[in-house]
Amino acid sequence: MRRIDPRIYQISILTSLLIFGIARLEFEVTPIRAVLVLFASILTQWLCSWLWQLPFEWKSSLISGLSMCLLLRTESPLLHMLAATLAVSSKFMLRARGKHIFNPTNIAIVALLLATDRVWISPGQWGSQAFFAFLMACAGGLVVNRAVRSDVTYAFILSYFLLVFGRAVWLGDPLQIPMHKFQSGALLLFAFFMISDPKTTPDTRWGRIAFAFIVATGGWYLQWKYWMPEGLLYSLAFFSLLVPVMDLVSRGKRYEWRGEALAASS
Repeated sequence: MRRIDPRIYQISILTSLLIFGIARLEFEVTPIRAVLVLFASILTQWLCSWLWQLPFEWKSSLISGLSMCLLLRTESPLLHMLAATLAVSSKFMLRARGKHIFNPTNIAIVALLLATDRVWISPGQWGSQAFFAFLMACAGGLVVNRAVRSDVTYAFILSYFLLVFGRAVWLGDPLQIPMHKFQSGALLLFAFFMISDPKTTPDTRWGRIAFAFIVATGGWYLQWKYWMPEGLLYSLAFFSLLVPVMDLVSRGKRYEWRGEALAASS
């Protein structure tokens, strides 16, 4: 049975989430803005492919653009398009041993958060609809299983769950507080679509599990010690620098998308 490229599943799910968000949840992203961001992503991919003399691959750039529409908020269309451009170009410019270091969407959002106060992340835009959160979790689980990176997602969720609920129990806080923390579409997107990126996670299973725990701990510390709602994004960007070292210490099979594997074998 022919195996479908996991990115097709990602594109389908992210597109559905974006359409649902614009139509039903009144996202602060207009259809025109979304088209501009997606255009910037694909155009950047084409230009970088031409400059680096590589085959043009549209699927990954489309995923970056869709993720940017779902997570990043700004009043400036140009900044939104710039974020998409930075995300896609980072795959070509920031590499170690033939592998890009950062999740493209993650590093672009973090860069703009540090550079300007005109962009922000809005976790509350998803509301607290349990059904929608469950739908996202199921859809995300489908994606990571198809991409053979479910281990890092579930390790992150378990680690972050224990840290957040452990803190609540230690302080005697009502459990509704940590429960509300997990009713966030942005958190689910991070867990199922960002930290699970098979091209930027360690090549070994134990490396991915350790990486997930480190990122969860770093994000939890930033959120609760310094009250930084974007703590997980900063943690992932910073600790992604460890991945090349982890791959060097513990060698594993590098992940290849279906198209890449076919090209290598031909």
